[in-house]
Amino acid sequence: MEQQTEQACIICGQMKEEGIVIVSHFICEDCEAEMVRTEAEDAKYRFFVGRLKKIDLQKNA
Repeated sequence: MEQQTEQACIICGQMKEEGIVIVSHFICEDCEAEMVRTEAEDAKYRFFVGRLKKIDLQKNA
């Protein structure tokens, strides 16, 4: 059985074990669920967009 290690979430900054990794950046399952439920008109939407900008996608990949 594979043992998971804690990683720092790029959204909330907390150390968590469960979540997703996007281009080597970890997002905990709590933040992932909240982002999915957040409407574009919600004030928190801009917060999430700002945090997701930390993900550096390679250009011309």
